[in-house]
Amino acid sequence: MTKRSRKTAAATAGACVLSLAVAVPAAAESTAQEDGKASVSVFHGVPGLTVDVFANGNELLPDFKPGTLTEPQPLDPGTYDIKIFPDGEGPDGTPAIQKSVDVPAGANATLAAHLDAQGNPTLTAFVNDTSEVPAGQARLTVRHVAAAPAVDVRAGGEPVVRDLTNPNEKSLEVPAGTVNADVVLAGTDTVAIGPADLDLAEGTSTVVYAWGSAEDKNLALKTQTISGMDSAPNGVDAGESGAMASDNESATAWLAWSAAGAVAVAGLLAVRRLRARGD
Repeated sequence: MTKRSRKTAAATAGACVLSLAVAVPAAAESTAQEDGKASVSVFHGVPGLTVDVFANGNELLPDFKPGTLTEPQPLDPGTYDIKIFPDGEGPDGTPAIQKSVDVPAGANATLAAHLDAQGNPTLTAFVNDTSEVPAGQARLTVRHVAAAPAVDVRAGGEPVVRDLTNPNEKSLEVPAGTVNADVVLAGTDTVAIGPADLDLAEGTSTVVYAWGSAEDKNLALKTQTISGMDSAPNGVDAGESGAMASDNESATAWLAWSAAGAVAVAGLLAVRRLRARGD
């Protein structure tokens, strides 16, 4: 077994026992709790494998493929029995991971299963900033979830986000409109991803995920658009274009269900990637 394979196996073990509590800013919490439910999206950012996710015996995320960002799912508070299977092997087979978890009310969040800077599967939860955007403006957020070094994000050829490292995010408010953006290695003009034209509509928050592996040459972008920043926000999967968000202040813990589910995905993906590589 190579050094990288041993690191992947160790990361798998760590991911399987990870417990996560994420804080919610007041604006996001109040929106999510209007109907007493959590609003949760899940991003699958580990290249190479498809899985099925079951909750209380029902298939929740079938054929969950790398690069997929789910639309926001409203979840009732309660206890969920989560089972994760390799694609097509559930629900009567032996789950790779099984866990009962509690889902509390409230939150607008995206949970990302991705690679860390060294290429090991990991899990990061991001609270989506749903606060109001000034008239004529849009919010742009970049989340670095790729196995890659620090990067700069450029708009129109000029750096607007500098030295962003995995698994961090940065955001800013910009005039609404179309922006040509790319991702370069920090402090250089070496393009890692892009360029891509970003349509930043007024009153929206566009989040771009830089994901994949530089070593495996499969770096890519995934975007998420949250609209209605002057009212109740609704998350929309906006496709494969690119864009940038904000470091949010903390308040209360949320989303045990999604944490467990995405941790399971990350752990299972690591095992299957290891087998596939045959290192």
